[in-house]
This record gives sequence, structure tokens and C-alpha cells, in this order.
Amino acid sequence: MKKIFDATCRACPRLAGFLDTVKGKYPEYYCRPVPPFGDPAARFLVVGLAPGMHGANASGRPFTGDHAGILLYEMLHEFGFSSHAESASADDSLTLANTRVTNAVKCLPPDNKPVGAEINTCNTFLANELNTLPADAVVLALGGIAHRAIIKAVGLRQADYKFGHASEHALPNKFLLLDSYHCSRYNTNTGRLTTEMFRGIFARVKELLQAKQ
Repeated sequence: MKKIFDATCRACPRLAGFLDTVKGKYPEYYCRPVPPFGDPAARFLVVGLAPGMHGANASGRPFTGDHAGILLYEMLHEFGFSSHAESASADDSLTLANTRVTNAVKCLPPDNKPVGAEINTCNTFLANELNTLPADAVVLALGGIAHRAIIKAVGLRQADYKFGHASEHALPNKFLLLDSYHCSRYNTNTGRLTTEMFRGIFARVKELLQAKQ
């Protein structure tokens, strides 16, 4: 099976060097490529952008330890996808049901902004991960960069699948892709993404998964 993750990857010189710098400043931080978290056989895959400095990069679990993860794990729990409403650390008792959480870029980028070459390099891992999904899967893209990474990973034209909050895309011979604004602090604080908007996304995911059973 092709790799969906490589804990030793240092293929992006800028990211590898930045992780070394951060590790020197915060020796207790994880500071490596962050692995996907959840059910290996999931029908529901959440794809974020990249680990946050004091979140996944510190804890070693996607969306764990930062603001964005608060709302995400609350919604996962509310709709029956997780055992708890909070992801406290990579070694807590949290489990995900039929769900996996991953990122388009597995390493922390400076200023939370990976460059195109880094997104493209990591796209191989995302493509391999998407290929593990069953045909009745639902993939949730958190933000435009994650959306575009998914479209690239399955070899489709970006112009045919535009990102938009709550947009749905039936990808040919693939899964169904659902878009949402990212649950970042900026988006939630400015009202670009409200709790009710995000709840609506997860209600739709639940509906789609149940319809495909």
C-alpha cells in the first residue's frame, strides 16, 4: 500500500528547517509531520490545512491544542463522530467513529502559510489517503486550500470544482466533497463562520452518510 503518511519526511527544506527552529525553542513540542487521526476505515474524512504552531505541531494530533480544534471536536461529538467533545492531547482516551481527521500539509508552515511547492509535495500523501476511501465516503474540506489540494489529489480540474461554503461536489468515480469555511479563530471571531453555520455542515454530513448506507 502506498504511504498516506511519513513521520520521517523532510522533503520540504523550508518546513524542515522551520520545524528544527521551533523544536529548539519549544523542546517539548512534537515538531514533526503530524499523522492523520481516527478510523483507518472511515467513511468520513475531514481535511484541514496544516498543523498550528501551538496546536497540532505541539500535540502531535490534528486540531488538538489550538482554537480551531475546539469547535471541530465539539461538532464531531455532537453528531456522534467522536467519543468526547474535546481533544486534549495525543494520548487521551478520545476515539473517532467512522471518521478520520487529516491535513493537506502535514508539517507546520511559517505564519500558517504553506507555499505552493510544499502543498504539491505533500499532495502525494493526501492522494494516497483519499484512495483508501470507499465510494460512499464524504470528505469535508475546511477552507479553500484544503479544497484545492483535494481536487488536485484526485486529478480533476480546479475550474470545474469551485470552493464555496456548504458547496457539494460529486466527484466522478470518487467520494462526495463538501466545503466549509475553516474553523479558525479569525473566521469564528469575525462571524465568517458561526457555530450554527458549522453545525449545519455536520448535519449535512450526517444526512449524506445515512443516505448512502
